[in-house]
Amino acid sequence: MRIISGKYAKRNLFTLKSQKTRPTSDKVKESMFNSLGQFFAGGQVLDLYGGSGALGIEAVSRGCDHAYLVDVNYQAVEIIRKNVALTKDEVAFSVYKLSANAALKKFNQEGLKFDLVFLDPPYAKQQIATDMKKMIEMDLLSKQAMVVAETDDETDLGEIDNFDLEKEHHLGKTLVRFYRKED
Repeated sequence: MRIISGKYAKRNLFTLKSQKTRPTSDKVKESMFNSLGQFFAGGQVLDLYGGSGALGIEAVSRGCDHAYLVDVNYQAVEIIRKNVALTKDEVAFSVYKLSANAALKKFNQEGLKFDLVFLDPPYAKQQIATDMKKMIEMDLLSKQAMVVAETDDETDLGEIDNFDLEKEHHLGKTLVRFYRKED
């Protein structure tokens, strides 16, 4: 797995050798970022189930200002820290070993607002809708925030209040959904 484009392009990333994480493949990641727009003009990114940190690192590589990378697994957090170190730009990242719930509460207390959020939890259906609802309730999303949810192709998320489903990409057994926060 590598950083595909931007200022950190072509750097190989470490991944966790475990069944507890499912790294997003380069093919899925490339398709995801092609859909989002190749590059960004700033913004705050949240990867709530960071795994290797690849999605948040890719977003900063392509122009986002700062990424908040969260994982509850100790080994995953260590991998994220190693990958952030590869960028030689550690100030552009904040890494947390927290549950998704604890992280959202912390970010709410700090008054953070995110422009781009990646959600790829282990238990997709229930957790994605729950996390998106909490982000609305806690006012953690900027006006036109985009939430990118990655699931297997059998998971049906249905409609999620306060979000418009803008597009879906079916890539093998992976389904990536792009949600825009409603005004």
